[in-house]
Amino acid sequence: MELIHSLVLVVNVVSALAVIVLVLMQHGKGADMGAAFGSGSAGSLFGASGSANFLSRSTAVGATVFFATSLALVLMTSPKQSASLGVMDDVKQEAPAASAPAQSKIPE
Repeated sequence: MELIHSLVLVVNVVSALAVIVLVLMQHGKGADMGAAFGSGSAGSLFGASGSANFLSRSTAVGATVFFATSLALVLMTSPKQSASLGVMDDVKQEAPAASAPAQSKIPE
């Protein structure tokens, strides 16, 4: 179990770093106009718009892996509990009193 926990933790950290790098590599919305005037991205490895699609899909996959491993870490490290009543666990139930007539104390 400890090996699985360590493996999921390593995958979580690697996916977090990958998402950070992929987000920083992406261009903003205003960067598309520069490609139309020959800024140099048209001759890149993925073409003018291919890198944007590749980076955005890679970011989505990295974010999905990050969220899945984060959820797995939470489920693996949370303490196991049986069904509880929440704050009502500490309340002790008392048996109702027998139906005796109410006696009032009147000072004489």
